[in-house]
Parts: sequence; C-alpha cells; structure tokens
Amino acid sequence: MTEIFDDIKKLYEFRRPCEELAPYIEFFSETSVEASRYYIDTEEFEIKLFPSYCPTIWLNLGSPYLLKNGKEWNTINQSTDVFVLRNETIERVASYDDHIFTIKFYPGTLKSIFGINQSKITGTSVDIDELIPLQMLKKIKDLGNFNDRVGLLEKLFIEKLNENRNEKEAYYLENIQNAVHLFNASGLEIKNSQLAEQLALTEKSLYRYFINTIGTSPKNYMAMVRIRAALPAYIKDIKSFTPYEYGYFDRSHFYKSVTNFTGQKLICQLK
Repeated sequence: MTEIFDDIKKLYEFRRPCEELAPYIEFFSETSVEASRYYIDTEEFEIKLFPSYCPTIWLNLGSPYLLKNGKEWNTINQSTDVFVLRNETIERVASYDDHIFTIKFYPGTLKSIFGINQSKITGTSVDIDELIPLQMLKKIKDLGNFNDRVGLLEKLFIEKLNENRNEKEAYYLENIQNAVHLFNASGLEIKNSQLAEQLALTEKSLYRYFINTIGTSPKNYMAMVRIRAALPAYIKDIKSFTPYEYGYFDRSHFYKSVTNFTGQKLICQLK
C-alpha cells in the first residue's frame, strides 16, 4: 500500500490531540488488527510513506517488522520502538500481527516539546528514551486500550511542553506555520518573497527559520505541500483535475513534480 495512492488510514484508529497539544501534534493512531485482516488479503504487505518532514514515533505493540528508512532494510524487533524524521521516503513490511502506535508531530515542533532541534538530527540519531522515558514506555505498552495510551502520553507531553517553553523558538515556529497557512490560502502559488512580506519578515529570515527549525528550505517545503494537495485531487478525479488550481504551470510541470516526489512516473502508479 502506498500513501496518497491508497487509503492507508483505513487500517488505523485515529485520535486528534487535546487543544493544548493541537499546534504540535497532528494525530495519535494505532493499528486496527480487525481492519488489517478485513482489507488485506496477503500475509505480509508493504507500506510506503513519502516525505512530510513530520517527526514520527512508532511504538511497537506487536510483532517484528522490516523498515527501510534510507537505503537499507532493517529488522525492527518486538521490543524496539522507532523515531523517524520523515524527510525521505520510508517503506515498511507489515503483517496481520502488525500493531503500531503512532505519534505524528508537526514539522519543527520537537524543540517546543522535547527541547530537541529537528534540523540538527541526522537519520535516527535520537534514542526513544530521550523523548519518552523507558519506564513511561513500559506503562504505555501495558495499558489495555488506545485511548488510555493517548491520555498518558498527552499528560507527559504537556509537562514537557511547559518545561521547554521558549519565546524565541515559539516565534520561529509561529512564523513557519503562518507561512504554510498563507501558502495554502493563496492557492499554493504565492512566492517566498511575498510570504515574507506578508509576515513582516525579510526573505532571508524566512529562509533561516525554515532551515534552522525544520531542516529544509521554504521552497522545498512548499513544493511538498503543493504536491500533497494536488496528487490526491488528481487521483480522485483525473478528468476534471486542473494543475493550475494548485500552482502548477501545466500538466507537464505537475507530472514532473509527482515523479520527483514519489520516485515513479504517475502513469505507472495508476495502472
């Protein structure tokens, strides 16, 4: 199953974070074993996720699985939990015994909650116990249901958020999130110079905020936002899809962006 092209979300149970954590965490989710067995007709299946720059924690509540984050496949055993930056395509081989609890953060929010700068992280250089104490991890895994796990983690993250409050970092994050909001509101075509002007920043400052907080440039990040908005619309209704509505010059420009983002030509993905 491939993200965007397939409805991967149907395999999981989702919950939005509480109001205090809403600016920092996109969602909590947990594998629905019943849904997996209903929708998947093979013993093992591969899941592919494209870049989002959303740091993500996968707590393993089930069986071992294979993970490719970069060039090599690695075996993630039953007791291993994983932190991924989501700055490149990730592949995972799942099974009917798959049981993953997911915490997906918004880009650049690790600093606010954990005091860790996302842009300084390379690969999976952060150990899970730097984010969630090992004793807490055990408590989370011992709990009997999804909602209880979410409640315990929310309490932990709010405590960490209060411990790591930093006005300077909050200012950077607010400008980044406002820039993304303005880009979406513009029809996905406003230029970085215009974004900076509307935010009362210099273009150089906006660039620095993105590089220092997320680890990528505004140009690269907005290109990802655009393709993540346009591609689902194309798949939903190919005939009526208009690339101009998503800030592309023409269909050729859109097709090229899809190839750059997914690594494959669009026509191959839709067979």
